[in-house]
Amino acid sequence: QPSGTVLRVAVLGGGCSGFQYEYKLEQAEAANDDLVLEKHGARVLIDSLSLEFLGGARIDFADDLIGQAFKIDNPNTVASCGCGNSFAI
Repeated sequence: QPSGTVLRVAVLGGGCSGFQYEYKLEQAEAANDDLVLEKHGARVLIDSLSLEFLGGARIDFADDLIGQAFKIDNPNTVASCGCGNSFAI
């Protein structure tokens, strides 16, 4: 991606379990209420509302035989759908 590209992770209402994760690559600066995570030159932005649902969560990138995808291990969830993108709290 071009220099300055960041990954924005958000929690939105919807999905089969009530909430779902959204991942977007953006050419953007962090907003005042964003949490900014940086590791190995990558920047991740999480807005303050989504952060309430992601407290203690681990974000990872999986590259395995079935494909490449972001994975979130969220200790706040009580249920999730089979695809792992929709969850309930």
